[in-house]
Amino acid sequence: MQLYHHPLSLDSQKVRLTLEEKGIDYTSHHVNPLTGKNMDAFFFSMNPSAKIPVFQNGSHIIYDTVEIIQYIERIAEKVSSGGNNLNLSSREVVEWMHKIQEWDSMYFTLFHVPEKYRLYVSKFLRRVIIARMAESPDLASAYHCKLREAYDTDDKLKNADVLRRSEDHLVRLLDEVEVKLGETSYLAGEEFSLADVVLIPVLARLELLNLEDEYINSRPNTADYWMLVKQRPSYKKVIGRYFDGWRRRKTLLKTWCFIRIRSMLRKY
Repeated sequence: MQLYHHPLSLDSQKVRLTLEEKGIDYTSHHVNPLTGKNMDAFFFSMNPSAKIPVFQNGSHIIYDTVEIIQYIERIAEKVSSGGNNLNLSSREVVEWMHKIQEWDSMYFTLFHVPEKYRLYVSKFLRRVIIARMAESPDLASAYHCKLREAYDTDDKLKNADVLRRSEDHLVRLLDEVEVKLGETSYLAGEEFSLADVVLIPVLARLELLNLEDEYINSRPNTADYWMLVKQRPSYKKVIGRYFDGWRRRKTLLKTWCFIRIRSMLRKY
């Protein structure tokens, strides 16, 4: 089993948490979208949306995050039960997974990145796409779609209503989570579930953006829950090792330096 992902990717974190919680071995392939690695011909021909994560098991390739998580769950249950009496997630867990996944973190994240960095990365990625179009003419039409998408994203980031809608959606989601966590220890009951796996990276993203006081600590049940789930080995391996304390600076600085170096090399 192959997983194409990156530590900075929120959806990648959801899948990796699932793999760790279920104890599934896999081969890891880092694909950094901030450096245009997802636009390389090999990855792009496999997944023209250029989004990560991508999960591959033999000839079976899955792009949708929730579908990947449910596929991993089925594999884990077949192994543990011998293929009989699969104990799959409840309807409530699946509903929570889809509900959380409906919130698009991309615009929210980009709006909270300093504009000079955001514009620098955007210009860099557009240059990468144009270069790939020339290198792989058979994929030119798909690359052209990604180029239009990049310009469309830049336009939307100029619209304050886009941020407002994203913030409103997030607040409604977290308010519902807060109420639920006032009734149960975890999102779908007293046991940790895949619903929690999908929620944890959202909270981690808010902490990464230094927004935990506004969105997490202002909700006491969510704040207690956040402290609880951060103690899990899966969190420490998938997220904590990259973003807790000084590791956050190291991870972000490494990516930023790589982009700067590649951009400088392209000038010569």
